[in-house]
Amino acid sequence: MSLDWIYYAISWILLTWHSAWDAIKVPVGSVLGTNWAWILAIIFLVVTVRVILFPVFVKQIKSQRAMQALQPKVKELQEKHKGDRETLQKEMMELYRKEKANPLMGCLPMFLQIPVFLGLFHVLRRLDPAKSNKTLYGWTVDQFNSASSAKIFTAPIAGKFGSTADELARLGANGTTVKIIAGILVLVMMGTTYLTSRQMILKTGWAEDPQQRMVQRLMLYGIPLSLLISGAIFPIGVIIYWVTNNLFTLGQQQWVLRKFPPLVTNQKPGGTAPRNAVQPARTGGFLNRAKPAAQVPAKPAAPKVAGPKPGAKPTNPKKGRPAKRQG
Repeated sequence: MSLDWIYYAISWILLTWHSAWDAIKVPVGSVLGTNWAWILAIIFLVVTVRVILFPVFVKQIKSQRAMQALQPKVKELQEKHKGDRETLQKEMMELYRKEKANPLMGCLPMFLQIPVFLGLFHVLRRLDPAKSNKTLYGWTVDQFNSASSAKIFTAPIAGKFGSTADELARLGANGTTVKIIAGILVLVMMGTTYLTSRQMILKTGWAEDPQQRMVQRLMLYGIPLSLLISGAIFPIGVIIYWVTNNLFTLGQQQWVLRKFPPLVTNQKPGGTAPRNAVQPARTGGFLNRAKPAAQVPAKPAAPKVAGPKPGAKPTNPKKGRPAKRQG
């Protein structure tokens, strides 16, 4: 299956944003050795993709809430079918179908972004001045030459930590500078990837289902560690894309988690909420700001009854009191 349509789409978005920033005369290489028009084009490629995928992200959060609400029933099934893995899987699939919950929805936004990442990786990897076909995927020769010479802190966006001496020579780059900039960006990429997974897990809690818990651990530790190796082959422009995407995710998750807070689970009757439990979202007002609580009218106090004056006869003599004998 040809992926050319992805390469054309990524190129079109990238070139459109670059033209927009270039039209307003964004500095080119004059500030901190950086071609800001191309850096901003990559950043706003992220913004474009994330705006398009925002409805899918909201569905992901809602699906996670549905999965969280089903955890007590999942635990019951695990206790009931302990040792019978096949029956347990069938019962759980039936439960998910009945409650219209999809365990795979949690990974859907990430899967949809994979083609974008691969498309940008392929497009930036082609930014080699030695390439003969510079007009592929809708590029002009001037755009190709501009992008291949674009730099961030004097390191070319087409360079990578593992670039060979020949590649660096064609890009007119210093090997030490490229390794330093790429290495720092890889560490930032690893850190922000870890934080995005940690933010979600702290807010939603660890899953009861062993398979989902394993996926959570993989996303929390496995993916960031894998970037230490794979980051060496990523062009610097791709790493910029990844870091920007992570920062966008941190902000978006914070907003959505406030809008759709996780359920408070494992709370004993009469006890206090567990540690890290998320309280219900505040509703009403601009940007979900809390409205002042309604004042409950106080009950009217009972009227005070004045006591008898000194020397006065009692107004309500007690009934059944024996009559005084006449002497």
